[in-house]
Amino acid sequence: RYKKAEKDPNRSKERQRRPCTSWQELVIFTFSHHYSNNYYTTTMSYSQPAKPEWSTPIKEGATIPSVTFKTRVRVGGPENENPFDWKDVTSEDYFKGKRVAIFSLPGAFTPTCSSTHLPGYEAAYEEIKSLGVDEIMCLSVNDAFVMRQWGLKQGLTEDMTVGGPGFAKVKLVPDGAALFTRGMGMSCVWEQERGFGERSWRYSAVINDMVVEKLFIEGGGITQDSGPDPFEVTDAGTMLTYLKSKSS
Repeated sequence: RYKKAEKDPNRSKERQRRPCTSWQELVIFTFSHHYSNNYYTTTMSYSQPAKPEWSTPIKEGATIPSVTFKTRVRVGGPENENPFDWKDVTSEDYFKGKRVAIFSLPGAFTPTCSSTHLPGYEAAYEEIKSLGVDEIMCLSVNDAFVMRQWGLKQGLTEDMTVGGPGFAKVKLVPDGAALFTRGMGMSCVWEQERGFGERSWRYSAVINDMVVEKLFIEGGGITQDSGPDPFEVTDAGTMLTYLKSKSS
């Protein structure tokens, strides 16, 4: 319990002591107390590490999470200042009845993601599709606005069709609230290392009718607040090697 501090004539009666205003504060906030000059001060921590269940990778043969993605789709022509509107797209819309190659990365506009990861899949798009894949998707914990601007910056060909999927080849999927990432067990936090907050660990997968057929995880698993950003097994070349082995 808090002890009543000695009176200080320079402080108002309301500030003679600082009790916790409700028991909820003890539950909701993580804080430490320091006793100085007969008064308690409170230092709060706003860090929110990823929960263990959000960082335990899904297994091959498991069903992927069913979530809703908040996307932006074209509803008008280029003559409109903002020819886009919101559209909810579910996991079932993306993956049910399809064989999809997906790769997920820490963030749009980041170095490895922009210089190698996305360009590699964009260049191999037709070859990957020729190996029994219906669609190729790139997922990141970024909102739909950021994902579109990143695609344009990368020089991807935009699909101008009303209601279209955004880009002509690799489809950029915004997992802005990290719901799919958490469900896949791929959530990680780069707070101290990069100031990212919650993002996706780098992985790639083949999802066949909502089931994980094949999974590649960088480093073999998730490292929270990792210094290195490994990029060895989730590239387009590794994906092609796997798909070719299954089609022969």
